Amino acid sequence: MIPNFPMPFNSVHYLFILAIIASVAGCSTYSEKKEAGEKPNQPNIVIIFTDDQGYGDVGVFGAENISTPNLDKMAADGVQFTNFHVANAVCSASRASLLTGCYSNRLGIFGALSDKSKHGLSPDETTIAEVLKPKGYATGIVGKWHLGHLEPFLPTQQGFDEFFGLPYSNDMWPYHPENPDAYPPLPLYQNETIIDTLTDQSLLTTWYTEKAVDFIDRNHEKPFFLYLAHSMPHVPLFVSDKFKGKSKAGLYGDVIMEIDWSVGQVMQALRKNGLEENTLVIFTSDNGPWLSYGTHSGSTGIFKEGKGTSWEGGIRVPAIMQWKGNVPKGKIQDKMAMTIDLLPTIAHITNAPLPQKLIDGKNIWPLIQMEKDAKSPQEAYFIYYNKNELQAVISGKWKLYFPHRYRTLPENFVKPSNGIPGKYEMTDLKEMELYDLEKDPSETKNVIEEYPEVLNKMRAMADNARNDMGDALQGIEGKNVRLPMKFVPAE
Repeated sequence: MIPNFPMPFNSVHYLFILAIIASVAGCSTYSEKKEAGEKPNQPNIVIIFTDDQGYGDVGVFGAENISTPNLDKMAADGVQFTNFHVANAVCSASRASLLTGCYSNRLGIFGALSDKSKHGLSPDETTIAEVLKPKGYATGIVGKWHLGHLEPFLPTQQGFDEFFGLPYSNDMWPYHPENPDAYPPLPLYQNETIIDTLTDQSLLTTWYTEKAVDFIDRNHEKPFFLYLAHSMPHVPLFVSDKFKGKSKAGLYGDVIMEIDWSVGQVMQALRKNGLEENTLVIFTSDNGPWLSYGTHSGSTGIFKEGKGTSWEGGIRVPAIMQWKGNVPKGKIQDKMAMTIDLLPTIAHITNAPLPQKLIDGKNIWPLIQMEKDAKSPQEAYFIYYNKNELQAVISGKWKLYFPHRYRTLPENFVKPSNGIPGKYEMTDLKEMELYDLEKDPSETKNVIEEYPEVLNKMRAMADNARNDMGDALQGIEGKNVRLPMKFVPAE
C-alpha cells in the first residue's frame, strides 16, 4: 500500500498541468491520426465469414424480424459497405478468392469441393495467413475450410498455425436431405486430426465461438490473424438452446441471432484484452442465400436471384469493417469493392509484402477510411461462375451480362419449411443485358440500347479478361491461369 503523504500545492499544480498536457496529447482525433498517416504497428486482423447469409439478413442492411444488435453496433462503430461483392457465388470458389486475393478461376478452384475431390488450393498459392506469418503473426482458422480436405490442402499447410472446424460444407454428411447415401460421416478437425464425427450440429456455432475467443485470449500479447468461418447459416440449420425459438423469423432467424451473438463474443474478447483499437474486424458472407430452401434460407433484400447465380442477389453481400480509432464511425461506403481486395488491403496496413505471383485484388484502405473522393481501385470486376464462365462484368455503376444459362425458381414456387429444398428451373439469358446499378439495383430494366459507348467499353474489358483468365462460354483458355494441385498418394 502506498502511504498517503500530503503534497505541497506547487507539486500538485505541476502534476496537474502535466496530466492535462498528457491528456491532450493522447486525445488526437481520428482525422488528425489519418492526416498524420498513423496506424498501430502490426494490427490484429479478424475476418468473420458466414456461409450463405443474404444481404438482407443483418439489421442495418434491412433485416426484418431478426435482431442483430452486435452487428448493428459494429456498423455504428465502423464502416458499412453497401456495394460489396464476392467474386463467385459458391462456397469453395468464394473462399479461394477471399484468402488469396485472386479470382478463383485463375487458380482452378470452381464450385464446391467435396469429400471425393482429389484437388485443392495449391500450397504454392499465398494466403492471407502466409502474407502475415513472416511478420510474426499467430494465425488461426476456426470453422469451415472447404479448399481441400486431403492433408496437402488442409489449413495447416496453407499458413495457419491452428485449425478447428469442418473440411467442407456441413450438408456433406449422411443426413443430407436429398442424397443421404452420398457422404461419409462429417469429420470435425483439430489441426490435421479428426477428433469427432458429427451427428448433431446444434453446438457448432457455440464451439466455433469458444475456440475463437480462446485464440484471442492466448495470443493477445502478439499480433494475430483470426479467420472465423461460420458453417451457418448454410443448411442444414442448427442452433443451440440459447437461441432456439428466440427470433420472429423461425429457425433461420434463430441461427442468424446466434451468429450475431458470436460476433458480440469476439468483440467482447477484444475489449477484454484491450485490443479493439489495434484490431481490424471484417464481417461478410461467402455468397447470397440458397433460395430453394425456402424458410431455411435468407433474404437478398431488393436484389435479384441468390446463391449460384451472378445476379446481384448471388454476389452482393453484407460487409462491415471496424477498427476503433483508425476507421471512422457510423459511415456508409457505397463504392464497389470485392473480397479479392482484402488481401492487398491487409498487406498494406500491416506493411507486409504482396504475394510474388499475380493477384487480382487492389488496396481498398482509402475506401475503408472514407477518404474524400476515394474511388474503387478497380476499373472493372469480373464475375465468373460454373467452370470458368465469364457471366458478367461490373464497372462503376454499370453491370453487363453475357448470354449464359442459370438457375431460377419457378413462378409458382412455394417456400418449403421443412429443410427439404424445392426444385430450380434452368433458364437461358440469350442476349447481353446492361444495367445501371445506381438507378436500378434490382436489375429490372435492360438499358443496353441506350448506352452503346458503355457497352463497347465493357466488352473490351471482358475481352481482356478472357485473354487473361479464359472464358468457357466462348471456348477461350486464359494465358495466366494456374492449376490447382492434385493429390497423388504415395505408392
